Amino acid sequence: MLMGSKASAQFAPARRHTAVEHNGAAERERHSSGQVIENIEVHGNDRIEASTVLSYMVVRTGDTFNQDNLDRSLKTLYATGLFKDVTLHRSGDTLQVQVVENPIVNRIVFEGNHAAKDEDLRKVIALRSRAVFSQQTTAADRQKILEVYAQKARYGADVTPQIVRLAHNRVDVVFQVNEGPQTLIRKISFVGNKNFSEARLAGVVSSKETQWYRFFSSSDEYNPERLRYDAELLRRFYLANGFVDFQMINATGELSPDRKSFYVTFTLNEGPRYRLGKMDIRSSLRHVPAASLRKYIELFPNQWYDGNAVQHNATNMEEIIQSKGNPFAVVRPEIARNPEKRIVNLLFDVSEGPRMYVERLDINGNTITQDSVIRRQLPMAEGDPFTAMYKKYSKQALQDLGYFSSVSIDQSQGSAPDRVNVAANVVEKPTGEFSLGGGYSTDVGIIGNLGLKQHNLLGSGVDAGISGTMAYYQRQVDLSVTDPYFLNRNLVAGVDLFYIENKYQTYQNYSEGRYGVTFRLGYAYTNHLSQSWNYSLIHRTIGGSWSETSFYILDQAGSSLLSQIGTTLTYDTRDSRLQPHKGFVARVGGDFAGAGGDEKYVRGKVDVGYYLPLDDMMGNHDWTVAFTAGAGYLADWGNGRHDVIDNFYLGGQNLRGFLDGGVGPRAVGQTTVSPADGAIHSQEDLLGGRFIYTGSMTVNFPMPFAADMGIRGRYFVDTGALAGLRVRNNYTNPNQLNYYPYKYERVSGDTLTPRISTGLGFSWKSPFGLINIDAGIPVLRKRNDRTQLLRFGFGQQF
Repeated sequence: MLMGSKASAQFAPARRHTAVEHNGAAERERHSSGQVIENIEVHGNDRIEASTVLSYMVVRTGDTFNQDNLDRSLKTLYATGLFKDVTLHRSGDTLQVQVVENPIVNRIVFEGNHAAKDEDLRKVIALRSRAVFSQQTTAADRQKILEVYAQKARYGADVTPQIVRLAHNRVDVVFQVNEGPQTLIRKISFVGNKNFSEARLAGVVSSKETQWYRFFSSSDEYNPERLRYDAELLRRFYLANGFVDFQMINATGELSPDRKSFYVTFTLNEGPRYRLGKMDIRSSLRHVPAASLRKYIELFPNQWYDGNAVQHNATNMEEIIQSKGNPFAVVRPEIARNPEKRIVNLLFDVSEGPRMYVERLDINGNTITQDSVIRRQLPMAEGDPFTAMYKKYSKQALQDLGYFSSVSIDQSQGSAPDRVNVAANVVEKPTGEFSLGGGYSTDVGIIGNLGLKQHNLLGSGVDAGISGTMAYYQRQVDLSVTDPYFLNRNLVAGVDLFYIENKYQTYQNYSEGRYGVTFRLGYAYTNHLSQSWNYSLIHRTIGGSWSETSFYILDQAGSSLLSQIGTTLTYDTRDSRLQPHKGFVARVGGDFAGAGGDEKYVRGKVDVGYYLPLDDMMGNHDWTVAFTAGAGYLADWGNGRHDVIDNFYLGGQNLRGFLDGGVGPRAVGQTTVSPADGAIHSQEDLLGGRFIYTGSMTVNFPMPFAADMGIRGRYFVDTGALAGLRVRNNYTNPNQLNYYPYKYERVSGDTLTPRISTGLGFSWKSPFGLINIDAGIPVLRKRNDRTQLLRFGFGQQF
């Protein structure tokens, strides 16, 4: 009799799988006679065809009853995973195969899982509905689920597979999950640090000790991959502070006995601290002598060695050389240590790198944005030189579009040693935007506005949006469309349609309405220099006045038509136009009114901004200080209307802490003496001015204990002034009032004395969208200036 079992197939000697009973010489005689298998019968199979079972076996009809072949056949049948049990039995010249089929999986169910979704768990397991059930596969899937929870810092999770047997040899597999609490980092320790405290190093690593306020962050979850990243962050930090010989000995995480927390330890060897010694340049490029490059060295002798600054200097020098007609130039910094004097001598080696040309340029990952929209942003095309500078600018240009959550520029070998295939890999992100903004004013209370935009309409790169103001005293609708590559050329073209109705009665005594259209056109001269033009045709109305309204406003009651052409020249070297960290931007613009219409004036404006990173000082990339300033002047020509609505206004966004337009010339102290009862009424109207200047200093910084939640803070100091009364008639002299002798008024705030405000604000990338709040306090103000203590804004992408 031949017999077998699953357990014996795995662990027992072969003779235990199949046993043939023989007695003495008779057994040897039958074995040596080479008796053959005349027939093979399969029993117990239901779903699986007998021919399929036979195909898995080693022995065939006509083979001898060989013990080794029978053992191998038994093992191969088990290895298919189709059978729960297999028995081989000899009956005369017939080999009988008795099988018990594994059941079929009807469905897979997860119970008790909250931190991991069903679809995420299904991706990692091997079991599938309508597939063959296997205990081994189920056990392996259980381990994979535990690994998923380990990645979510739940090392105490428990997974129990439960098998529910159904009719027709089917089963439901239920993975019962007990997630347990998150296994968070209880303590982070540093061993070997002498020059920096544990608190300082804790600010360098991305892993954080668990705290109650990190409910929106995963930085306190233990992750071995993050631990390796933290080790690299520490290495970079020490290299940036002069520790050239720094060594990261070990970075470990130890699970507590109760499996509820981790203790992370970084063991390091700081080594001595080095200063910079001699610095020199060696050039092997023709027509590029080393002496001509020394002016590009940005470092100084005797400063602490900074590996990041050295590499940054080399990169800047390389880009300058490449931009001057040497596209393949490379600059490699070489250092020579002097441990005795603890100095590092630095040499910038300038040479020509390998010549590489773009053979093929591929765009990957863009499911919405058209290929042409991406290609036109790249500074290179097929056949152009491929350099590190082009690679860097390509990535930045695509990031500045704002269409993608991640961008990478990868390269691979082309068909020849000097050919390279370049791939721009992008991941699309929502480019629609729903925005809600507003503020609180001491004069008008709550102000709100609503907007809907699509920055990448149908993947074409066209920016379209509609916005409206929801305030009680103001109604405004704007419709805007912009094509950044008009006619497939280096042209930005757009059009704006708008309707505005302001009822200023809460702090002014008139209403204003305007509707019109603005056409825009712009182009770029270089990567940094661009110019834009615009033409506006606007119908304006001043009305809604009463007896307390200023004469300056009464003079302008009615309708007027503005026909204006303007231009702006921009020079921009910022590293990012969305979130600048360093660089400079300057804008010079002007408007000319008088090509038709009722207004005749010339208006000029200049704005500058300088962004200074504080990485070296603070040891953190999130610190930036921004200096901005601006000035403008409006001059009349001809015989125009001199409407106050064309003047400059100061306050709000350009002077936080003050109401929009709340600083500058205003008609105040006008008193109306009622002829009927002699009652006296006072009021004021904001008039704007001819000349404006502004200045601001803003320090952007990570919020203590809240950076992990996506909150960034800012401290600001704003200053500015507005002066130059610009009205049709001057009514400050009572002798001029022929028609209303009981009225008089004076002008206040017409001075260039600076107003100053200071305050704090923060931005929060919340799960609900970007929230901005600024609280400004006027430090220096004039009487009658209007203040606005709080401004807020909210935006959500879709």
